[in-house]
Amino acid sequence: MDKITEDILNQFQDFIKYRFNKPELLFQALTTSQFANENKLSSYQILETLGDAVIKLLFSLKLYSKGEIDPGKLTKTKLRLEDNQTFHKIAMGMELWKYIFSSKKQRIKDSSILADVFEAICGAIFIDSGNNLQVVEKIIIDRFIIDWESLIKESPHLHKNQLLEYLQYKFKTTPTIKLEFEKLGPDNDARWIAKNPVIVDINQKELIKVPNYLKSNKFKTKLEAEKNISLKILKYLEEK
Repeated sequence: MDKITEDILNQFQDFIKYRFNKPELLFQALTTSQFANENKLSSYQILETLGDAVIKLLFSLKLYSKGEIDPGKLTKTKLRLEDNQTFHKIAMGMELWKYIFSSKKQRIKDSSILADVFEAICGAIFIDSGNNLQVVEKIIIDRFIIDWESLIKESPHLHKNQLLEYLQYKFKTTPTIKLEFEKLGPDNDARWIAKNPVIVDINQKELIKVPNYLKSNKFKTKLEAEKNISLKILKYLEEK
């Protein structure tokens, strides 16, 4: 590990106020797949998967401890908090892009990679601390996820439902939102864009014209891209 890499890892550890027993875990969590492939390293992907599971469990426990006993409501609230755009917003607040090891060709700031790395960091701390959920909660969750109410309210998980409710109220019919999806990148690290939205009624008649320049940002799944374009369509219609 060279001096520049060690300096970046030390800066990040100072920032989160946690010293890794195995700094190589942190290095892996901060390493993109493209950079890893170019330099024969391990990327954040496996730690991201583990971190996702850790965060879900922590959120569930937190909601339960706050008195949420309705399984449906707990699941709905948890989904809002787990959304990748929620993690992206947190990662942006942390200025996480400053610490990520990436290829020169990669655009990190404002990309979905930030959300992935945020999850990977949680996974890395979980392993490094001896599978201690409380350490992840103290170092990351409690420190960087402060205003839960705002995150729940602003979660993009709601956007598709909000758009459908808006259209149902406006046209007194149940609409269908047709989208095209564009795939970018290789199968093992693909990103999706939702575009060319068309809103039709039960008879497939177009209800309202939506400009074809509206399209989603790039996301790891079609579902996330669909949520994002739903928000953009809703904002367009409300401002029209």
